[in-house]
Amino acid sequence: MTINELQESIIDEFSIFDDWMDKYALLIDLGNLLEPLDEKQKTQQNIIVGCQSRVWLNAEFKDGIVTYQGESDAVLVKGIVSLLIKVLSGHTPDEILETDLYFIDEIGLKEHLSPTRSNGLVAMVKQMKMYALAFKSVTSSK
Repeated sequence: MTINELQESIIDEFSIFDDWMDKYALLIDLGNLLEPLDEKQKTQQNIIVGCQSRVWLNAEFKDGIVTYQGESDAVLVKGIVSLLIKVLSGHTPDEILETDLYFIDEIGLKEHLSPTRSNGLVAMVKQMKMYALAFKSVTSSK
């Protein structure tokens, strides 16, 4: 699936609910489904700076594709990490760098997060794009 198709599926999934308590519950459920991050990946280097809770993000680059793994010690944030990984993982650096993550606004996520959680979301997206940029620069220098 393309990044936009994945974003549309998330928008559809969240549109089922009108109440934000139900949407929070969905986020928590998605976070609980996230594959746990290997303990050796929970390093200081993989911590996202700017998040209220601890968030680890790891990225790997193989055969032109970026794969992300992540985790958080906060259940709601773990759900947000899960959404970002679902949308961006498995794509090329160019696809990741060129995408507009419109699903965040479409589902109303940013407006329903505290300012510190919202800052954390921005920091997570920024880090994921930085990984993609680093992988792109490695391939262009070959």
